[in-house]
Amino acid sequence: MLPFKLVYHERYDLNLGSHVFPSQKFRLIAEKLVKDGFATQENIARPEPASDTDILRVHTPDWVSKLKTGTLTLSDVMKLEVPYSPELVNAFWLAAGGTILAAEHALRDGFGCNLGGGFHHAYPGHGEGFCAIHDVAVAIRKMQAVGAIRKAMVVDTDVHHGNGTAAIFAKDDSVFTLSIHQENNYPAYKPPSTLDLNMKDHVGDAEYLGALLPAVHEAIERFRPEMLFYIGGADPYGEDQLGGLALTMKGLKDRDLGVFKEARKRRIPVVTALAGGYARRVEDTVQIHVNSILAARETAEKFPQVREAGN
Repeated sequence: MLPFKLVYHERYDLNLGSHVFPSQKFRLIAEKLVKDGFATQENIARPEPASDTDILRVHTPDWVSKLKTGTLTLSDVMKLEVPYSPELVNAFWLAAGGTILAAEHALRDGFGCNLGGGFHHAYPGHGEGFCAIHDVAVAIRKMQAVGAIRKAMVVDTDVHHGNGTAAIFAKDDSVFTLSIHQENNYPAYKPPSTLDLNMKDHVGDAEYLGALLPAVHEAIERFRPEMLFYIGGADPYGEDQLGGLALTMKGLKDRDLGVFKEARKRRIPVVTALAGGYARRVEDTVQIHVNSILAARETAEKFPQVREAGN
């Protein structure tokens, strides 16, 4: 059984219908973890939507109002690339609440895993690339506002650059942003993260891990974050429809294990959120995300200690 909480809500589904983004994956991941005996309903924490106060620490009043009243412009919808609906908005508020809840559990248990979120393309004043609200940024600002942490690190392993993350924290020395991504892929404009690892097309496991893991080690040693937010992308997988890297399922799990180990052995709480995954078989995307949860479990078992209160 998992030694930490999973965070999930059945209304995480973005209500997209037939769309390249398989938002039903959130439900399928939760179901598979229970079916395979890794979790029970007692392991799953149910989030409340983030408050508007929490959202407004990151997003502009104008963008929040547009989302809540359904007054997006045609340009807004084109950038967002998903059809607007009230269910969509509710799902984004729930995802942000879920990542906040996962962070609260990580402070206690060392890991907190949101089975949604990772919407790293959202900017303060607009959405992009299927992302309307930046749940990870909202959770970081919440944890800082309540005094739980001062410094946070974001490690983003989506195949697409974390442009919203980079833009939000561009002038903030309290947040270290690391993005490893395919260089020749969306988005066209990539504002600089604290550290960007630009991967060439068709990079495989060895080259990818050889770039990422030493960089994470060095960044943690230098920056010393009090919480690490891990955006776990399934789309570096070689069979992904929107990616151009060539990682295997084993390579992706080794990626997760390597990052988690670097944080856990230093007693840094880890918050995980999901990110892109567009494999030809949705079952592959689901398995990759499930493997991230299993990597967290294996890391927690190998390094059972958690950060002491006040440290």
